[in-house]
Amino acid sequence: MDKKEDLLKRIQDNYSTLSKSQKIIAEYILNCYDKAAYMTAAKLGKSIHVSESTVVRFANTLGYDGYPELQSALQELIKNKLTTVQRLEMTNETDEISILNNVLKSDIDNIRKTLEELNKDSFKNVIGNIFNAKKIYILGFRSSTAIAEYLGFYLNLILENVTVVKPGVSDVFEQMLRVNSNDLVIGIGFPRYSKRTIEVLKYAKSQEAKIVTITDSLISPLTSVADEVLIAKSNMSSFVDSIVAPLSLVNALIVSVGIKEKEKITDTFEKLETIWNEYGIYSS
Repeated sequence: MDKKEDLLKRIQDNYSTLSKSQKIIAEYILNCYDKAAYMTAAKLGKSIHVSESTVVRFANTLGYDGYPELQSALQELIKNKLTTVQRLEMTNETDEISILNNVLKSDIDNIRKTLEELNKDSFKNVIGNIFNAKKIYILGFRSSTAIAEYLGFYLNLILENVTVVKPGVSDVFEQMLRVNSNDLVIGIGFPRYSKRTIEVLKYAKSQEAKIVTITDSLISPLTSVADEVLIAKSNMSSFVDSIVAPLSLVNALIVSVGIKEKEKITDTFEKLETIWNEYGIYSS
């Protein structure tokens, strides 16, 4: 069974063959998926008065190796369904130090998982795509704007063909009007995924541009049009989007591009240092 298949669809397709107890589990997940996603098998069973073993068998019946795999699939799929209020309710801690520890540990875990699971060949291919492109468009909206701006800021110091697509007076489609098969579009999106990002990527794909997406999962809607996908984990600890691992991945892209253009950017930064000193850009 396809691991990317929507969990809720699996439940619906298998519902008629489930046992009475398993149907109770199915109905709870369908109606309270936001709560079920963060329960252990034992806690889920206790809350609906079935045994932990019944919950595990339910996961197996749906084609998962065990409950942790089902839970992981559910957590992935609900990211774009949870409202900000629901995400806020996931934060149970009120003690400041507990929050500090949990958030930092979560970000450390996101970076570790990103390093373990990132497709290294795709990373190399993206570097090649950057150098082969006639023009590079970078876009990311909502909380992903910060990542797009950061990537664009540094790539603009290294390359001369980079444009960050920004919402504003000019519509984003107008900024992408002349995108073509010689160009590269880097789309950045994390839960809750921006609909406009997906629309712009689909337009760029229709114009035969090369598409790279930086997102959190292979089931992200941004991957549907991508030629290359770079996965950076952004598992949330609350209502705030975690962009630590995505920024770390973007740093790696910037450094990789910069090293290949080391001689060129040395001259660039020498000029910049002169300008910065002359105009007092930085505190001495």
